[in-house]
Amino acid sequence: DFMQASWDIEEVQAKGIEHLASFVKDKSAFPCVLKCTEVITHAMKTHIDSLELHVEGCNLLLELLSQALEQGVMVALDECVASCLLHTVRKHSENEEFLSSFCTLLMMVSASEVTAENLRKVGIIPDLLSILRRFLHNDEICFSCCAVLWSLAVSENNEDQAVLESAVPVTSAVLQKHLQNGVVAESACSALWALALQGCVTSSDCEPIAALLLEALRMNPERAVLVKNGCLALASLVRLSEIAALAILLDSKGSGIELIKDEYHLHFDEPGVAEALCLLMNEMVQYDEVMLDMRSHKMEELLSEIKLQFPFS
Repeated sequence: DFMQASWDIEEVQAKGIEHLASFVKDKSAFPCVLKCTEVITHAMKTHIDSLELHVEGCNLLLELLSQALEQGVMVALDECVASCLLHTVRKHSENEEFLSSFCTLLMMVSASEVTAENLRKVGIIPDLLSILRRFLHNDEICFSCCAVLWSLAVSENNEDQAVLESAVPVTSAVLQKHLQNGVVAESACSALWALALQGCVTSSDCEPIAALLLEALRMNPERAVLVKNGCLALASLVRLSEIAALAILLDSKGSGIELIKDEYHLHFDEPGVAEALCLLMNEMVQYDEVMLDMRSHKMEELLSEIKLQFPFS
């Protein structure tokens, strides 16, 4: 009430945020403080020129959402709050230090389908892409933004086809830049999977993106989630074009089929990896020429292994 009575006074908003932050550690007060997300974001939007207030507001929201996730509470933010977050992104689009924290916040809130939909509605995707282009070197920003892109692109009723298509080269650039950083590469693979799933990858891009995904698998073989999402992305590309399937067979750095077999044996006890591999193989055998090559690599033996390992799946 104190904050809402004096939106225009920056010091009131700053003090209000400071007091709310002091209650966060109190578990009995936490449910009440959690309801203040709208007030905090509105204060940030009203005082758009105050970096200090934005930093404090962002830190408080991060603390609130972290605790909420720890307690299994998914916070859904409405369109008004999503709009406030967009204004904040635009105001500080060149402040790398602030964006590192703020993009983490966006990643956390986008885990909610409702919030992801509202962020998409207010048009945040072009801003995310702009941030990625500007800060391609920043692994924290790249990780968070790719995770947000995945949340926004994976929606089944997506209407932003043209916008999502423009995300493909940017996300590919992130993966290329951070191939050796397993955390970022994993996030980029997830985003490319969602984009391919939506049919946003053109035929001409299928081959280079397939090669890039195979390279990510080669460089991060121990990361089960990356392997799973990389294979799902490859499966979506193969569904779009036979060119992607041929790129897997004829990869310049060695047979993609042998790589797939190696990845399975490394993660033979991971049902998610096995399922993703089966999905990829199922897409590849839709093409006669590809199926013959897979037989020559004795893929039937691998399928039998998987069947024995997961007889009830």
